[in-house]
Amino acid sequence: MLTREGWPVPGASVTLLGADGTQVARAVTGGDGTFALPAVRPGDATMLVAAPAHEPRASSVLVPQHGTWHAGEVRLRRQGGGEVPPPGVWQIDTAHSSITATAHHLGLSAVHGRFTRFSGVITVPADATGSSVQVEIDASSIDTGNAQRDEHLRAADFLDVAHHPALRFSASGVRLGAGGRWVLPGELTLLRTTRPVDLELTYTGSGPDPWGGTRAAFSATTELHRDDFRMNWNQAVGIGVAVFGTTLKVAIDVQAVLQQG
Repeated sequence: MLTREGWPVPGASVTLLGADGTQVARAVTGGDGTFALPAVRPGDATMLVAAPAHEPRASSVLVPQHGTWHAGEVRLRRQGGGEVPPPGVWQIDTAHSSITATAHHLGLSAVHGRFTRFSGVITVPADATGSSVQVEIDASSIDTGNAQRDEHLRAADFLDVAHHPALRFSASGVRLGAGGRWVLPGELTLLRTTRPVDLELTYTGSGPDPWGGTRAAFSATTELHRDDFRMNWNQAVGIGVAVFGTTLKVAIDVQAVLQQG
């Protein structure tokens, strides 16, 4: 049992109904999202799945005469996980959000970094295609897990935080791209350069939190090229192999709290 994004769903109730509508088996998914039903009679059946914070799902299945029966991969949609979030002003909860970037190192492996301090607001009007996003990132909060490397990234060779303490992203309007995925076109200001950047955006749902608020979740990805922002320091090793690749893969996961509807 998985979420739409591929995360396991533990504690989901799986009920198998026979052709006459009576319950013939029941199980609960474990921490890895898997479940096992006891031996059941073959034939047509209906599998009902219910999990907290997810929309229930019913599907027709055929239990074979012989051998082990595999239900296959079942994906659940979070409650409130429609095509667009509810209208309102949403404040990004930075404690439950992340902005990470991955660069190629020495042509062999990946170096992962994240920004630990940022803030932002998402405004969703009645027509969600007119949504806007404003995010500011503290450049000095870069963290790759290595203090020496982080200091170099903060220096003039890279982020030059002494002269450019913040990165800013702003967007106004979203559109449906190829394959029905949302695209958030915006502008990223990094160092002294502002360039257009398209985020491939997924809205994963909204719902109440334990503190009386309403939260929504989004994820986004994009690729940046350091040369586009005049961040072109590099060092060659061996036969023309660069220490850092010029492409940065960016992944963003955001949880936002509704401020006003």
